[in-house]
Amino acid sequence: MTKVSNSATYFSRDYESPIGGITLCSNGTGLCGLWMSGQKYFGGTIPGEMTPDDGTAAAVLDDACEWLDEYFTGKRPEIRRLPLAPIGSDFRQAVWRVLTEIPYGETITYGEIGRLVAQRQGKKTMASLAVGGAVGHNPISIIVPCHRVVGADGSLTGFAGGLDKKIWLLEHEGVDMSRLYRPAKGTAL
Repeated sequence: MTKVSNSATYFSRDYESPIGGITLCSNGTGLCGLWMSGQKYFGGTIPGEMTPDDGTAAAVLDDACEWLDEYFTGKRPEIRRLPLAPIGSDFRQAVWRVLTEIPYGETITYGEIGRLVAQRQGKKTMASLAVGGAVGHNPISIIVPCHRVVGADGSLTGFAGGLDKKIWLLEHEGVDMSRLYRPAKGTAL
């Protein structure tokens, strides 16, 4: 992931997927965003307006669309092949890097992410609430797989795209859903 200037121009493209409309965003050299229709925090990290791509970001957006095509047809495209450029604090960037390391078809808890980030930063602990905030504000959903993060008790919480889409993505990847459950109340409902 690379840092980007807040004075960049941002280009968007719409993509139709099995879970509905998706909007992609690029600064011309990297992918800055991927939001599902109706997603919480839609475009929230982009410090300006997104304009429809005029061809400036075509290569980045074409590659992202190809990645999504492969993913939705059941392939396992590599995240590292895309130039990711999410905008966020150093802490959020550290959490998002951990998200990119979660293997396809597997899940991780907020606490496990917190332990990994703390360890990498030379700290003893990391608050799960802070980790949850960073995961929830992930600007590149699906590709940076925040849908693979679950509660320590197996609850399916914290997905800005909504629980139905989170469940669809996990089932699409073949995750064993038997230990996971939809909470009666929670931030993702």
